[in-house]
Amino acid sequence: MTTTSQSTAPVLCTVKDAVVLLRLGRSTIYELMASGELPFTKLGRARRIKRSDIDAFVAQLPAQSI
Repeated sequence: MTTTSQSTAPVLCTVKDAVVLLRLGRSTIYELMASGELPFTKLGRARRIKRSDIDAFVAQLPAQSI
């Protein structure tokens, strides 16, 4: 028997998915997309964000020092 390791995380995320993942508001996600800070793909009327782009966005955020 062969087992393969497959991730259940989606490759393309909806804006709603991004809201949940980033814990930001819907408007903020759209603002990040409009400014180019969060790249997205438009498929018809739907906007999709690559999970790898969400991860890259988080990685580039500066660390907060207190």
